[in-house]
Parts: sequence; structure tokens; C-alpha cells
Amino acid sequence: MNFIKRAWLNVIRKKGRTLLLILIMSAILLFVFAGLLIQEAASKAVDNAKQSANATVTLSANRSNAFRQLRKNKQQKSLTFSSVDLKTVRKIAKSNYVKNYNTLNSTNGTAKSFKAIKTTTTNQQAGPMGSKNKSNSSSSSLSLSGVTSTALTSDFSDGTNKIISGRGLTVNDQGTNHTVIEKQLAKQNDLAVGDQIKVKVSGEIVKLKIVGVYRASSASTSQTQPQMSDPANTLYLSSRFVGKLKGTSQKVDSVSFTMTDPAKASTFIKQAKKLINTTKFSLSTNDAVYQTMLTPLNNIKSFSQKIIWLVCIAGTAILTLLVILMVRERRYEAGVLLALGEKKTKVIWQFFTELFLVMLVSSVIALIGGKYAGNLMSKQLIQQTTTQTTSVGGSSQTGGMPGGSNSQGMSQGNLKGQKQPTQGQSNTTTSQKQSSTLNLKISVKNVLELLGFGLLIIFIAVILGTINILRWPPKKILTM
Repeated sequence: MNFIKRAWLNVIRKKGRTLLLILIMSAILLFVFAGLLIQEAASKAVDNAKQSANATVTLSANRSNAFRQLRKNKQQKSLTFSSVDLKTVRKIAKSNYVKNYNTLNSTNGTAKSFKAIKTTTTNQQAGPMGSKNKSNSSSSSLSLSGVTSTALTSDFSDGTNKIISGRGLTVNDQGTNHTVIEKQLAKQNDLAVGDQIKVKVSGEIVKLKIVGVYRASSASTSQTQPQMSDPANTLYLSSRFVGKLKGTSQKVDSVSFTMTDPAKASTFIKQAKKLINTTKFSLSTNDAVYQTMLTPLNNIKSFSQKIIWLVCIAGTAILTLLVILMVRERRYEAGVLLALGEKKTKVIWQFFTELFLVMLVSSVIALIGGKYAGNLMSKQLIQQTTTQTTSVGGSSQTGGMPGGSNSQGMSQGNLKGQKQPTQGQSNTTTSQKQSSTLNLKISVKNVLELLGFGLLIIFIAVILGTINILRWPPKKILTM
């Protein structure tokens, strides 16, 4: 009788022992399979995060160097920032790491053919009669924010601003007098898409054509500069047109490069530094979206890997003990087989075959219940990681600079001070959505991995469980 037939007969005759082994093996493989599903789903979510995160690298004037120059030169009364040459921008943008880029320019103007939004400020200090002083600002100052495309600015991409009439600015609008204005400003002055307005910039009156109207969801955050801080007083124009108004048509204040892969941002910075004067310009990474999305997913992926290995180690230990007990119980049978001339390797293969038959049944059970167990485990992990991400995202929202709507056209300082808080809030929501929809799918790869782990566990268990008893000669085994 060959060892495979003996293994089959032992499995079907010892129903109680076989059922116990099936239950134990099913529990082990169930958690292993759930861990494999979570790990693969988290890996796919990380890949998706790389495509949707839109991490950016900003090229702008080196502020630290500008401050050093101001301290050295006592005759210099104000900071001097270098503008970025568009030729350099185009060279940098040829990199394979760049998906697209947005040139940013800004200046101030004065409303001529219409009125800017007036903001009423309240002095919190009580007057002589206990009443609070109020003051109305009648300034007609406007913030002219020059961009390559409104869709590429963080205000529009994160939903702070939204086009409600007409269209936003695109690359085709570069150099034109097209503008996008805020809803409240348009409503107050009875302006609509297609109308023309006049703005005074640097002593020159220019005509602007309204091609779109946007709604700003943020409100004024500054009481000291009500006109400049009110989002309604921000007009979006092409960065090249703003540069022309400033007398620097071939230069911009800063450039925001969107990465094809957020993980390659540091490599791109090293590459770009070779094309710029690092004493005048600096490159800064804004990968808050990527990091916020990546952290919970990596935590889930790491935890699933730990589950797999811990369960494998624990399962191997348990099965080894069971094999040791099973071999001791059947040492007479093993001794007789060896005395009849059966090789020790075939006796070991018999025990392995018995556990292999048990593993096949347990694998089917694991395949049926693994996805359900994986969903339960992933929900618990998501709740934990989402709570941590929310607290981190919430803390990053502090310290923003006033004037939420003006940052896209401003310098790097404004970009870093204002936009990151807004992105942090939207990024947390994005990561929560991605994690909450962690999609567990059973693939052929998962099934093969499950069978591989199962074979590894029973192989180690059989070797460790039989090595002690089978190293003795048959006569010794029969007399033990």
C-alpha cells in the first residue's frame, strides 16, 4: 500500500482528529487570506494615490537669501525678490517627472468702471459710552492674480472656488485681457460674462473682458486689510498679461510644477536645481495630499503584513505541536512501517499528505470567509488610521495667512502660508474616502499565495514534528 492511500484512509477514518485539524487550519488560513487581501487592496490604493495626489514643487524667489541681503545692505530699505524667467521654466518643464505647470504672477489694481466690495470692520475695544466702534473701508483696491490655468490653482482644484458662469482661464488665454471675477463682485456691479471692466494698474487704465464668474467659499479672514483680504476682490487673469502690466512679460513670480509621481519629487528637485541659480531661487515641495493619503494606507498595508507573518508563525507552532502529538500517538504504526522496510521519507510524506488533504478543505473555507473577515478587519483599521489622519490634518490647518483668495498669484510665502491649510482639510477628506472604499478582490494571485503559505506551514510543522521520533531505528520506536 503506498503512502498516499494510507494517508487518505487515515483522514477519512479518524473523523474527530480530521475535523479538529480542519478547524485549526481553517482559522489559520482565514486570517492569512484576509491579510493578503488587505495588503493587495492597500497596495493598489497607494498606486491610485500616486496618480490622484497631484503633489507640486514650487519654484520661486529665495526668501532666505533676500532677507540676508537686506540685513547685509543697510542702505536697502525693502526686500528684493528675483522673478523667474519663462525660458528657464520651459526647460525645467521638459522633465519626465512634470505632468503640467502653472505660472503665477500678481499685482494690485484699482477698480475704475465698477466698485470693489466694501468690508465693514468692527473695533473690539469699547468706546467711552461702552459701544463698539465701527469703520467702513471705501478702498477700491483689487488683487490681480495671474495664472496659466485656473483649474491648476489649488483654490479651484480643492473646491474653495468654483466656476458658476462662463468658463475658467486656460493656456489659450495667455496674453489676453480675459478675466474671471467673483460672484459677489459681479452681483454688486450688475456684471456678467461678456462684459468689459476697467482697472487701473501702475497709473495705466486697462480694459478686461469677463469670461467667467466664480464663487469663493472662503470669507475675509483679516480685519486689518478688509479690501485686500476679501475673496470677492480677487480677479484672475493670465500670468503673461499680469507680467505685461508689471513690465516683465517674460518673467513670473513663481511656478508650480505638478508631479507625475509624488514619490519622485525629490529626484525632480535635484534635476531642476542644475538649471537655476540656487542663491536667487528655491524649490519647495508641497506633497501634503500625497502624504495625507499615503500614511493611513501604508499603516494598513504594514499591519496586514504583520498579521500574515504572526498568524503563520503561530499557526506553524500550533500545527507542529499537533503533529508531535499525532506522531507519538501513532509511533507503533510508524515503527511497524519502518520494520517492514518502508523508507523514513515516505512515512514523513504520509503525514505531510494527510495535512495537505486537510489544508485543501481548509483553503476552500478560507476562500469563502476570507473576504468577509478581511472587510471586518479593514474597517477596524480604517477607523483607527482615519482618526489619526484627521488629527494630523486638523493640526496642519493652523497658522494660515490672511487673504485666502490671493495666494495663487502671490509669492511662495503666500502659497505656503495659505494653500496648505486648505489642502490639508480637503486631503483628509480624500484619504478618508479612499480608505473607506478599500476594495477587497479575490484574484488568482491571492489564491496561489494562500496555497503557498499553507504548504509552507504544514511542511515546517511536519519536519519539526517528525524529526525527533523518526531519527530512531524501528526496534527503538516499537519499544518506546
